[in-house]
Amino acid sequence: MARAGILTPARGPRREYRFTFQDLVLLRSARRLIDSQVPQRRVHRALRMLVRQLPAGKPPSEVQLTTDGKQIVARDGDTVWSPESGQLLMGFSSPPGPSPTPVAQLVPVGLAESAAEDWHQHALGLEPVDLAGAMGAYRQALSLDPGHVGAHVQLGRLLQAGGDLVEAIRHYRAALDGDARHATAAFNLGTALDASGQVEEAIVAYRHALGVDPSLADAHYNLSLLYQRSGHTLAALVHLKRYREMIGVK
Repeated sequence: MARAGILTPARGPRREYRFTFQDLVLLRSARRLIDSQVPQRRVHRALRMLVRQLPAGKPPSEVQLTTDGKQIVARDGDTVWSPESGQLLMGFSSPPGPSPTPVAQLVPVGLAESAAEDWHQHALGLEPVDLAGAMGAYRQALSLDPGHVGAHVQLGRLLQAGGDLVEAIRHYRAALDGDARHATAAFNLGTALDASGQVEEAIVAYRHALGVDPSLADAHYNLSLLYQRSGHTLAALVHLKRYREMIGVK
C-alpha cells in the first residue's frame, strides 16, 4: 500500500517505513474488506481513489467503508459513494446484518482486543503532548474492548486529574470488575473516593489495594490519615508505623 501511494509513511534512519496510527487503522480496514472476499487489487484501487477524492487534510480513516457484496461503498456523514467509480449512490441501503461501522472499528473478527490495545498504547504516547487526544484514544480502546482494564485505569486517572471524580470512580470500578487484583485501580479508587468525601468506601478500596500488594507504602499512609479522621486511632497508628518502616523512617 505504501508502494502504491495509498499510504505515505515517513522513513527512519535505516530507510524503514514508520507508519502512523491512522495508517494502521486504514490497513485494518483494507484487511477487513479483503476478509469479506473483496479482491486485494480492488481494495487497493478503491483506497487509492478514496485518498484522491477526499478534501485536503481529511484522513481516509475517518470515512466509513463497507461492501454490499458487489462494490466497495464509502460513507462520510450523509454522503455515500463508490470510491472505485467516484459516483454518488442514491438510496443506498446497507446489506443485511450489522450496519456499517467506522473504519477505526473495521477489524477482523477476533482481533478487537488487539485493536483496543493499539489504541491504548497510542493514548499512552499521546498523553505528554495531547491530553484530549489521549482521552479520546482511551475511549476508542474501550469502544472496541469495554473490559480493557488498562484503558479504564488510565482514563480514570486523567478524569480524576481534571476534577471529574464521578466518572473517574466509575472507570476504576470497571477496571476492578475486569481484574479484581489490579492494585493500581484499587489504590486510585481509594484516592478518588477520599477526594469525594466517601471515607468509609475509600478505606475499603485502600485495604483492597493492600490485600493485592502489601508493599504500597502510600496506601498505608493514606489509610492512617483516614483512620485518624474517622476516630480509629489504633488502626491509624498501625498503618502509620508500617508506612514509616517501609520508607526507612524510625
